[in-house]
Amino acid sequence: MIDVSHKFNTLRYAKAEGVYKSTPDIIEKIKNKRVPKGDVLEIARGAGISAAKRTSDWIVFCHPIPMDYINLSYEIGETEIVVSAEAKTVWKTGVEMEAMTAVSAALLNMYDMTKPLTDDITIGEIKLVKKKGGKSDFKDKFEKNITAAVLVISDSTFEGKREDKSGKVIKEFLDKQLVDVKVYDILPDSKEKITSRIKALVDDENIQLVITTGGTGLGPKDITPDVTAELIDKRIPGIEEAIRKHGKDRTPFAMLSRELAGLRGKSIIINLPGSSRGVKESMDALFPGLLHGFPMIWGGGHEHGNKKTKEQ
Repeated sequence: MIDVSHKFNTLRYAKAEGVYKSTPDIIEKIKNKRVPKGDVLEIARGAGISAAKRTSDWIVFCHPIPMDYINLSYEIGETEIVVSAEAKTVWKTGVEMEAMTAVSAALLNMYDMTKPLTDDITIGEIKLVKKKGGKSDFKDKFEKNITAAVLVISDSTFEGKREDKSGKVIKEFLDKQLVDVKVYDILPDSKEKITSRIKALVDDENIQLVITTGGTGLGPKDITPDVTAELIDKRIPGIEEAIRKHGKDRTPFAMLSRELAGLRGKSIIINLPGSSRGVKESMDALFPGLLHGFPMIWGGGHEHGNKKTKEQ
């Protein structure tokens, strides 16, 4: 199975279709519930729902999913019945296979129930009609990439006693987003140096996203969030909550980190922990939703998707 432990839950939806074909007489018998084995459509519906919930039992790489909704419906024509299945879940992976499994099971049951009546039956044309959910549904596009700075806050790293890993994790992650990392600096745990650098980046260099790593714990030198609190105009608590929730689901120590996020002018400043693992988990929690904050800052509201946005 593919590792999806780093993903976050989103509402997932899928719709699939398939077709049952036979003679007009058989279609009429199904429609009027005159098939000897029983109500074909209702039994097929139950079979489809049951099969969808057990998709991972026989599709090797499917993850077991807590299904929130499954339903089947029919469009009856003269010589065919189109079977549609819809599936929903709030989870880390999609439900395309569950929807197509539901259709497959329904069609097989319809075939089984009507095969004593005729050999003129075909089933198939199973296809995915629609799907929603996942990171791809929450991506904004920009005329120009967001500019970013990565600041590593650590005395030992600044003094060359320890190699930076966390800042590089952030930079590598941002390089895959709609973000241009313009600055990568290593600073000591100094209020004056952190303050002056962030001010320069935001006020003078117009960097739109500043991400720091380090100094968010409970130690005597952990001052990054305290310095940041004095610099921002407005806090963004949802970012902080998302980081801690995502981290806490993976390690109990995440609750001890004091990440802070906020706005200075039109720039977002975010403090992340110093561990490379904590940073990776935090970045997974932040993207792609974080980038939607910029159109809002520029006065663009909540509209998102494929529409390109630019700063007002």
